[in-house]
Amino acid sequence: MALVPPLDPDHDPETKKLAEFFNETLGFCPNSILTMQHRPAISKAFINLNKAVMSNEGRVTSALKRMIAWVSSNSTGCRYCQAHAIRAAERYGAAQDQLDNIWEYRTHPAFSEAERAALDFSLQASQVPNQVDAEIKERLYQYWDEGEIVEMLGVISLFGYLNRWNDSMGTSIENGAVESADQYLGKHGWKKGKHDGSRY
Repeated sequence: MALVPPLDPDHDPETKKLAEFFNETLGFCPNSILTMQHRPAISKAFINLNKAVMSNEGRVTSALKRMIAWVSSNSTGCRYCQAHAIRAAERYGAAQDQLDNIWEYRTHPAFSEAERAALDFSLQASQVPNQVDAEIKERLYQYWDEGEIVEMLGVISLFGYLNRWNDSMGTSIENGAVESADQYLGKHGWKKGKHDGSRY
């Protein structure tokens, strides 16, 4: 059981309508959203923020945004968000070589230097204390413009919220997310951990 149980998807009609977004990204409404709707203002504001941050504006593709989210979530240790991010990357068309080798993004030929700069930015921005420095800035500006960097940091910051929410809540992970995580992350030891529904 999570710290606070998720509510029925029909609990708040406005949240339910907004949450249709997740049927595209994940194939289901996340339990995190169903829990947020204990205070519908939070669930609705979060979904709208998520939609704005994850919108495809150009070169920071939907797939890259989800890989940025995965690196951030891996850095903080949130297994729930790791699974969701890799599933969404898969659903948004990340290359098979990238999905299979996300752990090796720094060295695997499936990743471009521009992608490596973005993913290293995600890693450094997710550290506590924060590790973004002049070197990261220089690398980012070699490949990305200011608006694109804002998009990336939007993803990293969004997942900072989600990592804390889901790890503290012990949110029960959905079967679809488990399938994707087992496929792409299991070889490196991914397990449900506290998100198996029996933490509290």
